[in-house]
Amino acid sequence: MIALIAVLFLLIGVAAGMIGSIAGLGGGIFFVPALLLIGNLYHPGSVTPQIAAATSLIVIAVTALSSTMSYFKQKKVELQTALLFCIGSAPGAIAGVYFNTLLETKQFSLLFGLFQLCMFALLMVKDKLKPRNLNWPIKRTFVDNEGVEWEYGYSRLAVILVAFFVGLTSSLFGVGGGVLMVPAMLVLFRFPPHLATATSMAVIFFSSVVGSVTNITHGNVEWLYAAMLAPGAWAGGKLGAFAASRLKGKTIVLILRLLILCIAIQMIGESFQG
Repeated sequence: MIALIAVLFLLIGVAAGMIGSIAGLGGGIFFVPALLLIGNLYHPGSVTPQIAAATSLIVIAVTALSSTMSYFKQKKVELQTALLFCIGSAPGAIAGVYFNTLLETKQFSLLFGLFQLCMFALLMVKDKLKPRNLNWPIKRTFVDNEGVEWEYGYSRLAVILVAFFVGLTSSLFGVGGGVLMVPAMLVLFRFPPHLATATSMAVIFFSSVVGSVTNITHGNVEWLYAAMLAPGAWAGGKLGAFAASRLKGKTIVLILRLLILCIAIQMIGESFQG
């Protein structure tokens, strides 16, 4: 039985790590359900939502480190932007924990699901919106693997404020920040999709390490399952970074749209259960 579980977790780790790396999401939306389902089939009642989330975060750190190392080699990580997101998201996450006490779980799910539907709609129409020539103090250019030159920009204050909202919302709803960071970078700052996903993975690595330290001190990590998922997640992170370098920017955005829509449907569905 344990051998079968090890194989399942290995395959799940590869798939989740690869998809999460390509879209810049980390893979937690796959790890948590897998841990709850498979872990409790093996030992009923042994994996609580808290243990699943904490164990998933450890594995997300592995995925993020793996893919970030590859993205760094490809020179696709905006390190300055990643650090600014970390600075802003930390206090936002603390605020999210406070607001977490003000809403019921089903309200969380419904509000976040509706928010994600709005993000999905915005990504659907973003290419049809008339580009706005915002006079960002920091302006950059990037040439993707198709030879297309992208112009994008931002201000440090704007990134920190957006990151605060990302951290608050992520902490409030218990969903990885990548699902918010990537659309924000694409829509607000007009990042190239390749840079947005790569930079998101770097931010996810920093934040997941910080969160994991807290979870470890509280004893919430199921190390056996983390060890089973980690090798596949590491390989998946590498494969995802490699695949992303071969994909068109529009393909990456399409994958992101589909994942956001699936998350929205899942969260709204959870709000009506029971």
